[in-house]
Amino acid sequence: MIIMEDIRVDFNALFRLLLTFNATSLLVIVYLVQHEITLGGLIEDAKLTWLKAALDGSSYALYLAAPILLTGLSLRLSRFLGRDSFQPGDVVSIEHANNSFLPSYLGYFFVALSINSWQTLIFVYAILFVFTYRSQALYFNPLFLLYGYEFYNISTSSRVTLFLISRENFRAPKDVVIDKVFRINDYTLIDRG
Repeated sequence: MIIMEDIRVDFNALFRLLLTFNATSLLVIVYLVQHEITLGGLIEDAKLTWLKAALDGSSYALYLAAPILLTGLSLRLSRFLGRDSFQPGDVVSIEHANNSFLPSYLGYFFVALSINSWQTLIFVYAILFVFTYRSQALYFNPLFLLYGYEFYNISTSSRVTLFLISRENFRAPKDVVIDKVFRINDYTLIDRG
């Protein structure tokens, strides 16, 4: 029994690392695009200009595809997290949270646009990554929106405020009845619905 709990704790830590990377990776992508760093830049042979052009053209698509695919992977892996549920009457208030977190997330883009060197990028990204991971309050990743997920702040009857990620369109507290919700951490849950 203790061994299973240790494994779950390790999986939760790894899962949160993946979510943190997904949520912060767009900072690196914006930096790469702004500085026109492409995969074609790795090719210096003048005879391979066609390959260089093809890699330059596809670099930005590859940069964006990586966090989108990793976000999809994290959604699939979420089924291995600890489970919880919401019964009728458990939720006393609900607030749509999509708009409240997007402005702070857009701050990553502005930070990325002001970074001028690799050293600064690595330093800023490391600090941002650690703070995002250690905050453990929320794992807001706008890429979840591409997969049809919505974000909610909910308050429970025991006066706990939680962050819920779900595909459902909840309008009232009474609508939040979920048989199986997965716990990312003590304050963040995902409904794979």
